[in-house]
Amino acid sequence: MPRQRKFFAGGNWKMNGNKKGIDDIIHFLNADCVDPNVEVVVAPPAVYLEYVRQKLNPQIGVAGQNCYKVASGAFTGDISADMIKDVSCNWVILGHSERRNVFGESDKLIGEKVKYALSVGLNVLPCIGEKLEEREAGKTEEVVFRQMQAIIDNISPNEWNRVVIAYEPVWAIGTGKNATPEQAQEVHKGLRNWLSKKVSSEVAEKVRILYGGSVTAANCNDLAAKPDIDGFLVGGASLKKDFITIVKSGSK
Repeated sequence: MPRQRKFFAGGNWKMNGNKKGIDDIIHFLNADCVDPNVEVVVAPPAVYLEYVRQKLNPQIGVAGQNCYKVASGAFTGDISADMIKDVSCNWVILGHSERRNVFGESDKLIGEKVKYALSVGLNVLPCIGEKLEEREAGKTEEVVFRQMQAIIDNISPNEWNRVVIAYEPVWAIGTGKNATPEQAQEVHKGLRNWLSKKVSSEVAEKVRILYGGSVTAANCNDLAAKPDIDGFLVGGASLKKDFITIVKSGSK
């Protein structure tokens, strides 16, 4: 049975890379990661956005890792959605757990960023996810639904085709621990049911929900087989040729 939603493979490079290393990544992306069945998007550090966009196959998208909620101004060290667009990139990741938990970004601020990025025409990849103590306290759904509410409040009905959601349990990011396929599927299904009630059944059916958190070449096929997991947002593995296997898991 063919997938209802086109598989998505996102590579978040985080604060890694230099031109030499990026050239190596671009080489394997262009050679092995262009797949008609999979939408591939990579997110280099901001200083390399234009460099990557110029060298990468145009069928692969390029994302900013973050942006602010306005077009310009006295916000030293930040970038805007307009700037990402100006260098011909068409995606932005917002609300990644590191922005929430290392840099202290609130649900409200992330919602405002989503609203502005969509308003200038970017595709948006908002991230949600619970900490270990929240999962252990049985609060996974409470946390991710609260985070999602701040996001959906800032998305107009005609903008949902430019939104891809990433569920990334904080306890599984970069730790080597990952949610089992069953744990991830349970949260994804719960999110889809919640979206059906809060937004619409059509949006819930069409929106892609990615899993992120220690996705590897070893576990990607089992995760990809779950009906409500529509792809991955990958950190460390996207810097290596393992990413090829992760992309190809979407064609199976």
